[in-house]
Formats: sequence, structure tokens, C-alpha cells
Amino acid sequence: MIGGERGETGYITNQNRLFEITDNSLRHYIHLRNLNLRDNNLSTLSWRTFQNFNISVPILLSGNPLDCVCENLWIKMRILEDSEGPDPECMDERGVTQEFATLTPPDCVVPLVEVNPKSVTEMQGSNVRAVCSASGSPAPEITWNLDWLSTHHEIDPSDTKSILTLTDLSPDDHGKLIICSAENMVGQGEATLLLNILFAPTIVQLLEPEQDHHWCIPFSVTGNPKPDLQWYHDNVALQEQDHIRTMIHVVTEREYHGCLQLVDPTHIHNGMYRLVAKNKYGRDEKKISASFIEPPDFGEGDDIDPQLPPLDDSVAVYVVVGIAGVALTGCVLMVIILKYGRNSNPLHHVSNGNNTPSSSEMGPDAVIIGMTKIPVIENPQYFRNSGSMLKSDTFVQHIKRHNIVLKRELGEGAFGKVFLAECYNLTPDQEKLHVAVKTLKEANESGRADFYREAELLTNLQHEHIVTFYGVCVESDPLIMVFEYMKHGDLNKFLRSHGPDAVLMSDGQHSIMVELTQSQMLHIA
Repeated sequence: MIGGERGETGYITNQNRLFEITDNSLRHYIHLRNLNLRDNNLSTLSWRTFQNFNISVPILLSGNPLDCVCENLWIKMRILEDSEGPDPECMDERGVTQEFATLTPPDCVVPLVEVNPKSVTEMQGSNVRAVCSASGSPAPEITWNLDWLSTHHEIDPSDTKSILTLTDLSPDDHGKLIICSAENMVGQGEATLLLNILFAPTIVQLLEPEQDHHWCIPFSVTGNPKPDLQWYHDNVALQEQDHIRTMIHVVTEREYHGCLQLVDPTHIHNGMYRLVAKNKYGRDEKKISASFIEPPDFGEGDDIDPQLPPLDDSVAVYVVVGIAGVALTGCVLMVIILKYGRNSNPLHHVSNGNNTPSSSEMGPDAVIIGMTKIPVIENPQYFRNSGSMLKSDTFVQHIKRHNIVLKRELGEGAFGKVFLAECYNLTPDQEKLHVAVKTLKEANESGRADFYREAELLTNLQHEHIVTFYGVCVESDPLIMVFEYMKHGDLNKFLRSHGPDAVLMSDGQHSIMVELTQSQMLHIA
């Protein structure tokens, strides 16, 4: 009997008066580093007893009356004797001892195994036939290891070979190795059959987005050959870039686990995402809805006008008459104003006794104030060219909506709200740049006209001391103007916050309650 704890790592030594060790006696001692069986009464040892041991584990057997028989031939090929100890010997039928190195018992050959074919490449649902042949002496026993095989199988055994038939190949068995082994008392031999099963892709799972370091839409796909993956965002093919791309994290024999990685997505990336996987044997697709960030509230009203109830005939008559009366009154007032307004000169800009200046004396850029036409002289330091302030062919830079990533709201101006944003590919020397984004609150025709006029003016108005105007985004509502971001605010705020009244202008953060001196009160009075 062998003592010690199961799975123990260490040594088994000083075992005395052992006559036999069964095949299963040492199956739990898989981490042994040394096994000392010297000076016992062991005559035979089966190779199966030590088949789970590492080949580098020393097994010391000297001092045992081992027989020179076929069952002990494995010792000649396997044993690693202590270099300082005596070489193991065996005793033949005549009682003569000899070294194991010279042992050659008759009819004692290790099994030799061969599987034909060694690998198969077949479509899902096909049938496969493989033959395992074995030779050796004594005649070996042939077995197939079919554990965890999903495909239906049958075995037809014989003396020297075994035929394996696989029916309706399953994709779950792609990449598996089927082992054929042959054993006799001398030892064991093995050969393998590799299954390469071809099948159409299947999207096993497509999960909702999750946020770790970056946003990720996880998926798992099977298929052989490896399927090609294509993403669609709201039915538009997704062009992968550095900030949005497919990442494969784990690859097994038949599955690919990964995710669509998005770096800092915004509301424009919200929507329906569809994954299409295909190879030459078929395709599969799945879709998932993704919402990364709530869209900003630009203050737009409801686009749908409420449906008013129809008016009856009497009310309609009164409405028409009222509108006509108001229009007639307006026309009369307009005629009176035009008639008597010509005799007045509100700003008194009369030159050389003439009531109206001649258009030939002034340029086309003159501005009429009252009844006087005053020329406007453009400062060439602030305009790109020496022509008129607004040219009909002025080129306003247009910026793609997907290159603008909103961060937070800064305030509200005359046109609409202003946001801090990141803008990509705006300048050739910087990949992204912080900008101020001004939105158009009113999307009517008048508001749009003012928007375009201001954009044309700002495009021509360029100076190092004026906030830079980069361009507009008019792909969809709301219309957007993109300006240089001034992190210190406007000039007025900057001067006040750095002037002598900075403490009084700091919203009470540093205010100190002090009494006014007599001179200060006199100054105030």
C-alpha cells in the first residue's frame, strides 16, 4: 500500500515490503517529484500505474527482484534511475540477472497506430468514415475517445483495425481532435483525426451597449471560414475609423467574441445598429438599439401645429371682414406717412442745400440713414479682401455634423444656446479642437436668412484680435455656427475679473464685510 495525501506534491520514499502495486494505486499522486521504491519485493510493474506521471519524475527501483518479462519492458524505455544508485536489474527464468538495457524479450512490441484520413474538411451535415489501424505484440486493443462529441457516431471494431462513421456533422465539433489509441502490456500508441467542418455564420448574441473604458456593443459570431463582419447604423453602412471600429477579443475553434468599440460617442451615434456576418456558405444578421447620450435641448418648439376646429360660416365672415379692414387701414396710414415723410429731414444731414445726395457721388457700399446716404469705408485690417463686405461668391466653410461632439452648455445668445464642443479634422495640424458652438433658435425663413448673412460677414471678417469664425453646419436642424473657444470669456469679463474691482465682481466668493471710511462715503456722495 502507498501512503500519503491525494494530489500531494513531494516525495514517496521508504516504502518497504511491497509485493504489488495495482494500476490505480498512484492515480491521485500526479504532482510527485520523486518516487523511491527501492529494496522491496516487486517482481512486475505495469506501465499503466505510472502513465499519469511526468517523464522527468525519478522512479527508483533498484533492489527489487524484477522479472525479465515483456510486462517490464517499459522500464527499459521509461525509467530514469538515480545517477548515484545502482542500475536496475531483472532475473530471467534460469535465475540469471541482467541489466534492463540489454532486455529483449520475444513477441514484445509497443503498439503502432495510424488513422486514415488524418484530417477531414467537410460541410455541415455531411458524413465521414475513418479507419484506425494498429500493430504490436501482443495484439493491442483499439479504442476511440469520443467524449464531448456532438455528431452521431458508430464504431465497427475488428482485430487489427476499427472503423469510425460520423453522420450529419455538427458545427459544434469543428476543430476537435478525435483520438484513436491502442494498448498492450508493453505500452500505448495514439493517432488523431482532425475535424474541419464548414458552415454558415451564426450571430450567437448581440448585446446592448455597455461602458467600460470605452463604449462597447458586445457580440459573438460563429462560422467557418471566418465570417466577414459589416456594421450598419440606421441602415447606413458604417465606415470604421480610429474612434469607431470592430475589436475581436477572444477566438476559439469556432467562435469569435468581440465588440464594436466607440470612443466618446454623442447623441448623433444613437440609433439602431445592425451586424451582418457572412461567408461563402451563408449569412446572418441581428440588430440592437443603442442610446449613448441624451440629445441636447436646443429649445426648439413643437414642429407640429395643433389642429384648430373649423369655424362656422358666420364667424368666418366676421374674420374676413376684420382682416380686410385692418389691411385697408394699414394702406391708408402708409400713404400718409410716405406723403408727409418726404418733407421732413429727421437727421438734418443736408449738404450744399440738397435734400438728397446723388448716388453718383457715393459708392455702392453707402448706407442710407433717414434721407441721407452715408458712405461706409471698410477697414482693410479686418476684411479678407478690399471689395464689398459681403460678396455673392463668399465661401463659407461647411463642417460635417459627425465631426462636432457637444460637451456642455456655456450660455445663451441672441440666436440661441451656446455649447462647448470638440471639433475633429478642423485644422490640418490638430486632430481635434475645443470650439464654441452657437445654435439657431428660430428655424424660420427670416432666421435662416439672418444666419447666412452673419456667416458670410464673419467669413470675411478676420483679424488676430477678433474671435475666429471656423464655419457652419447646415446638414440638419438646428443650424450651427462654429467659433474659436475663449476659455476666459469675453474681453469685458476678463478685464473686470483682473481689475481693481475683481473682488466685487466675483459673485460673493471672496467678499469681505468691511465698513466704509469717511473719505469713501464722501466720494460716494
